[in-house]
Amino acid sequence: MPRRSALAVLSCGAYLLPALALLTFLAGCAQPAAKRSNRVPVTVAKAERRALPWTILASGTVEPVQTADVGSQVGGVVTRLDFHEGDDVRAGQALIQLDARPFRAALAQAEGQLGRDRAQEHAARLAADRAASLFEKDLISRQEWDAAKATADGLLAMLQSDSAGVGTTRLNLEFATIRAPFAGRTGRLNVRVGDYVKAATSEPLVTVNQVMPIRVTFTVSESDRAAVQRAQRGHPEVVVRVSPTDSLEVRGRLAFVDNAVDPTTGTLTLKGEFPNTDGHLWPGAFVEVRLVLGVQQDALVVPATAITNGQQGTYVYVLNADSTATSKQVVVDRADDVTAVIASGLEPGETVVTDGQFRISPGAHLVVRDPAAAKAGAGHGQHGGAAKGGAEKRAKS
Repeated sequence: MPRRSALAVLSCGAYLLPALALLTFLAGCAQPAAKRSNRVPVTVAKAERRALPWTILASGTVEPVQTADVGSQVGGVVTRLDFHEGDDVRAGQALIQLDARPFRAALAQAEGQLGRDRAQEHAARLAADRAASLFEKDLISRQEWDAAKATADGLLAMLQSDSAGVGTTRLNLEFATIRAPFAGRTGRLNVRVGDYVKAATSEPLVTVNQVMPIRVTFTVSESDRAAVQRAQRGHPEVVVRVSPTDSLEVRGRLAFVDNAVDPTTGTLTLKGEFPNTDGHLWPGAFVEVRLVLGVQQDALVVPATAITNGQQGTYVYVLNADSTATSKQVVVDRADDVTAVIASGLEPGETVVTDGQFRISPGAHLVVRDPAAAKAGAGHGQHGGAAKGGAEKRAKS
């Protein structure tokens, strides 16, 4: 019996030891894990004073300086086309030739009638002069002299009418050749050889646009009107820059400011003029416009991404010496898509957060990351991975 009891105790111990080890392991797992530090990766920049161009951003539409819907002033059959659709043409260049034979025949007829009437008028004038001489000698009656004079005057009036007719038929002959009203680029051609063209129809035969120079129409807010007027008084030419593509910028000058604000939109229409010798601007295209009103010296600037709008107004996060951030209310004088000019609330040299503001919480510690490394990490789907490779550094004041 004592021996069997000892074996039972040993057998129970074999079961109790693994159970005890399992309970010890589970108790260890139940202990709370060490709290991880709240470190927020951010990018920063310093507020600095520097000269900054005063620009107004807008969207504009390219339009030709002149556009003409070319038609015909006479009717006729098209016999020749002297250009191709889309050609650049000179002022006065022949574009379309109508059948000129009817106009030449009409001109010859009018000139013949003018010559006949000129001869008759000359004879009638001589007869009236002789009648005047005879009347002075009392050889004919006054009635006969009046009749001779009236005949001569009537033929003179007919001669003047014939001269006008010759001028009209000569013009019609010239109109048979349709010419470009100014230098520009032609559009779609609406007529072909053999077509009959009517005079003064509503549909143009071809449209010519002047594209060198060319203009861009855009609008600015009514609140910017005074700044535009100051810039015009201070500079002979206000610079306008447009971007037809992301990689191209074209420079021109402010050529037109409307004389009234549109009451429905509260905007003022402006136009910039550009040489366009390279043909980068095309009528009807939409472009980004930068109206340069001057240069503001000693402006306090920060990246535009540092500005945050909240219920309390506009503010930025300023990096402290202990790697925490403090929000500061600021007044933004003006801003574009790159830079913001601070009117008050910030001092030169202060470090502001430009990316990561929305992850900042009270008491959070910030880690400054390299913007280039952050972009590379984001491109590979790694959020903050560049910090582990040494790109991060502890934030310092």
